[in-house]
Parts: sequence; structure tokens; C-alpha cells
Amino acid sequence: MSGVGATYFISRGVLVPLARLFYRPRIEGRRNIPRKGPVILASNHLSFIDSFAIPMFAPRPVYFLAKSSYFDGKGMRGWISRQFFTAIGATPVERGAGQAALDALDQQRRILASGRAIALYPEGTRSLDGRLYKGRTGVAFLALETGAKVVPVGLSGTNEIMPVGAKWPRMSPRVTIRYGEPLDLSHHGPASSGRARRGATDEIMAAIHALSGQELANTYNEVPAQNPVDRLRQVLPHERR
Repeated sequence: MSGVGATYFISRGVLVPLARLFYRPRIEGRRNIPRKGPVILASNHLSFIDSFAIPMFAPRPVYFLAKSSYFDGKGMRGWISRQFFTAIGATPVERGAGQAALDALDQQRRILASGRAIALYPEGTRSLDGRLYKGRTGVAFLALETGAKVVPVGLSGTNEIMPVGAKWPRMSPRVTIRYGEPLDLSHHGPASSGRARRGATDEIMAAIHALSGQELANTYNEVPAQNPVDRLRQVLPHERR
């Protein structure tokens, strides 16, 4: 995939000062993000704007996957959406299970293989109650397979700026972004080992918890089942990828 272009840096030059002016963010640990090489920023997930907040204050371009519908719109509105998400480092992906999930994994692997940084959420989806849920093993799988360092990220306040269901961000809440020290997960074992993936995931989530200070949910943040097969999968023991 191609690198970020001039639009990214122009947009960043405009958006970052505005964000600092209106939200007065507390940014901690920017030096913990390696300036070169493949890196996964693994964060808790509280709000839609998390994917903007994390890379906005990072010292290097950070990519994240966004719904393909943000890039497929027609007319002026579609063009604006496409330009905006491209400018902030988003890459389109089809959401879903099966082949769509494998395609998303391949995209993430290619980004890391090119020596770039990506932002991912081990919980899988936003927390609706503010608690920190158990991590799924996909982030650990990518880290173990590619050798990428994992930088844990703890966010607070983003859910107050833009709660679930809100169409526009509020202007008053203050955000805190904490970037933790990079984690080398290779000691857990190969990506092919379920025990290694689980151990690496638990280490990532412990680091995120130390940064965010959230109450632990001690369960997975499951998307509501859409059919009987999904409900059965959620009940039966299986590895949450």
C-alpha cells in the first residue's frame, strides 16, 4: 500500500492545533512509540473518535481500518468523507466474519510488513459501560507473526466527548491519552500456539488497564448475536479472535 501523502500532513497541521485548543488533551508517553519499524498501538475503546485521537498526537503516521462505506459515498458528501478518512490515515475494509475478517487481517499484516504503525482495539468493539473487557487474540496473533512491537494505549474522556449514538462531538470534556512502553511479546511463543496468543493478549490487556484505570469486566464484549448460530458460538468455549 502507498504511504500517506501531502493531504495527511496538511490535515494534521490543521486538526492537531484545533484539537489542542478545544480539548486541551493530556498526552503522556509519546516517546514510547518507536519512530521506525512495525508497531501496533493497542488501545481500550470508548468512542468513535478514538481512531482519530490515537494517531492525531502520535509522533508518526498511524493507520487504522475504517468501514468501506466511508469511502464509497457518492456526490460531494461522499467525496468529502473519502478525502477526510484518507487524510487521517484510514484504509477501507469490509466489516464482518469469514472472508471479510481474513481480508482485514491480511490488510493489517501488509501494513506492518511495510514497516508502518497501526491502531487496533483488542476488545473488538466499543465499551458501552466504560469497563475494560477481555482482549481477543487477533492483536497478539499479528504481533507474534510479524514481530511488531505493541505499544499499549490508555484513553479516558473520549466517551464524554462523543458518547455512543452522538452525531457530533461535544466541545468541553478533556481527553487523556497515555502511550505505554513497547511490549516485546516474542517470549510467549509462536503465533501458531493458542497458549502463546492468550498469554500475549493478557499481557497487552494488563498494560492497557494500568494506563486506563478502568474497572475490569472480566468477560468479552460480545456484539449482539444476529442468529441462532451466532448465539451458539458465544455460549460454546472458543478462542475470541
